[in-house]
Amino acid sequence: MLEIDGSAGGGQLVRTALALSAVTGESFHITGVRAERPSPGLRPQHQAAVRLLASLTDADVSGAEVGSASFSFEPGAVEAGAHDVDIGTAGSITLLFDAVLPLATVADGPLVIQARGGTDVRWAPTLDYHRLVKLPLLRRHGLAVALDVERRGFYPAGGGEATLRLWPSTVRPLDLPTPRDPATAQVFSVASADLADRDVAPRQATAAETALDAADVAVREQRAASVDSVSTGSVIAVRLDRGQAIAGADALGEQGTPAETVAERAVDRLAPMIESGATVDEHLADQLLPFVGLTGGRYSVPTVSEHIWTNTTVLERFGTPVSVQDDGERAVVSGVGDSAT
Repeated sequence: MLEIDGSAGGGQLVRTALALSAVTGESFHITGVRAERPSPGLRPQHQAAVRLLASLTDADVSGAEVGSASFSFEPGAVEAGAHDVDIGTAGSITLLFDAVLPLATVADGPLVIQARGGTDVRWAPTLDYHRLVKLPLLRRHGLAVALDVERRGFYPAGGGEATLRLWPSTVRPLDLPTPRDPATAQVFSVASADLADRDVAPRQATAAETALDAADVAVREQRAASVDSVSTGSVIAVRLDRGQAIAGADALGEQGTPAETVAERAVDRLAPMIESGATVDEHLADQLLPFVGLTGGRYSVPTVSEHIWTNTTVLERFGTPVSVQDDGERAVVSGVGDSAT
């Protein structure tokens, strides 16, 4: 059983360990879970990931209660089937799905995950970023995946519903050469129905297009939508396409913050990637690490986040290491992959 120190990372470290354990068949025992976070230990959203991966692999699990600082996970084989998960809070559905995506490389049949929780919340990729930035990039490299959204869920009530569908996949190495083509963008703006009379979603979309135009980025698609949700909320996601590279940024609306400011925040977050010539944004770089460790590949990122460094330590423990080389202008992430997957 692999021993993993979880004290230097957050929930992503737990999710990465679960995914790699399910794919490789390696058992692990993790200690110091989220020890440096304000509320250490497993939170409901992390426990939901443990429950789900345990169900998917018929795993033996011990110690994985809410608040636990350590737990053990011993997986069996990944089994096809349908699973239902209720996070019970506004915990992120997209982060829950992140822990499942790599399992397509070893699944013997379709996986269907219906989840309830938060679709657009802080400290997590928003729903549109997940389905319009990350998943299309992975599809280009062989991942057979679909995502249906039944209901949006903003903080604090959550109440969102989404269904992830995965099929057995052979994922090709994520080789993303430095883009040479001009960047084009797509803008996706969403607000809860109770904000429709203030035109929050259209204002966000228009402001994002104005900011992108000022940055010499052509917008080829703009969408604005009003959606039903339990809590009031808004979100904007911007997808950037350059050659084979897909990247993006998002921002959540906040009470008292103008819709135009929310949009400008999302566009501003793209600036480091555009200026550095990197192929992916820093958040996507972190989320793609399990695939690069398992299948190989190479991409660049404008800056190396703490999440990337801590995640690489988990990849190394499972025998799927990646390297990170930072020259001060941008960093290159690369992995050799595992031919068995």
